[in-house]
Amino acid sequence: MPIKFGTSGWRAIIADEFTFANVRVVTRSICSYLRASGVGDGASLVVSYDTRFLGEKFAAECVKEVAENGLNAIFCDEPTPTPTISHTIRELGAAGGINFTASHNPPEYNGMKFSTADGAPALPDATRQVEALIAGAQAESERATVDKTAVDKTAGNIEVYDPRPAYFADLEKKIRFDVIAGARGTYAFDPLWGTGRGYLDTALRSHGLEVETIHDWRDVMFGGRSPEPDDHHLDELREAMKRGGCVLGLATDGDGDRFGVLDGDGTFITPNRLIPLLFDYLAESRGWTGGVARSVATSHLVDRVAESRGLPVYETPVGFKFIGELINDDKIILGGEESAGLSIRGHYPEKDGILACLLAAEAVAARGASLAEQLNELYARVGRLEAGRIGVRLTPEILAALPERLKRDPEAIGGRRVARTNRADGVKFIFEDGSWLLLRPSGTEPLVRIYAESESEQELEVLLEQGRKYLLD
Repeated sequence: MPIKFGTSGWRAIIADEFTFANVRVVTRSICSYLRASGVGDGASLVVSYDTRFLGEKFAAECVKEVAENGLNAIFCDEPTPTPTISHTIRELGAAGGINFTASHNPPEYNGMKFSTADGAPALPDATRQVEALIAGAQAESERATVDKTAVDKTAGNIEVYDPRPAYFADLEKKIRFDVIAGARGTYAFDPLWGTGRGYLDTALRSHGLEVETIHDWRDVMFGGRSPEPDDHHLDELREAMKRGGCVLGLATDGDGDRFGVLDGDGTFITPNRLIPLLFDYLAESRGWTGGVARSVATSHLVDRVAESRGLPVYETPVGFKFIGELINDDKIILGGEESAGLSIRGHYPEKDGILACLLAAEAVAARGASLAEQLNELYARVGRLEAGRIGVRLTPEILAALPERLKRDPEAIGGRRVARTNRADGVKFIFEDGSWLLLRPSGTEPLVRIYAESESEQELEVLLEQGRKYLLD
């Protein structure tokens, strides 16, 4: 089966497609790509892993392969958040990095996330070249299986590295911990058995704050579910908040790049609401000028905040790599995706769930108001929007007809006149009243995700159903 990179690396089921043999092939191909890109002897590649089954073994095999291909391997030999890897790449001037993670995917998955020298997820042009090299390697006969013993930590071209101190020091430059500490709140934290444990809670505790951490151990099954910090996975975090009288409940996903935030009363604050709120807070508190970036699937509440402050909006395809380019170019204050990805000016071109949670804590502490109170104030200024999404599985017949269906340019859908159509990623219909509907096919399964936004929850439900009918009728 061909190995393909999605929006955030290659992911596959362990022992099915995700095997030691394929890990070696992908590693060799990444090394070959870097060589072809002009990376010479002495260049380094950062390697680490999350808390998934066999993650440390896959990473150790990768490290040996990197060394055998003539590059210096910098091995973070404890489970490490993806944003920490991004910082390490930049801090050490490495040629790139490989993190073994399947992020928020179910526990039977693992993956390899390839980042380039700027710490960003590799862009499509780079991953296409890597895929071509993989295909060539797969066409050749597999070499004999090598010994999978632990990495030789004394080898000259392998360095074991602890990325935590430098990452914590970097957070100190970007988060106003004095403001958070001054409010003296108590927090609950759920790393969902992932790599955020020992990072977000440690950062807060080091400033004298009380944190109750749950699920603070390695469980390769993630409690029998996906390590995704979504509303329906955070009931135990709500219970911890009640026990401790917490100001906020904070959560990160399997590799620490996505965030989940519960307000003081346990209400889940969706990324579509937290992203514009934090954008507004940063523009206010930092005095920053510049734009804001959001993916095509993210709430236009971001646009309304930007308009109220006279700042530009950049819309990108889905995939944080595209927002990362704007961060590298210093064009934006903040970039975010509705799938709980966020980064800010001066940070890395990679989403960072730890940073996002800390910014939420800072906003609550600085403004002396709950997130709900801050959102109500924001709605009073710019208006309220409701965003949501559904997934629709397709029959083979509908799937075959889908490309032609998505080429249509309807004048109206469900009685709503289409003002314009955007095909930057999927097809997005923007209606005359400002509401919108996005149909975006999955690249890996017979599924279309339907996103929509309107000014009321009732209208949102109607719009999502109209999108489903448009797709299937």
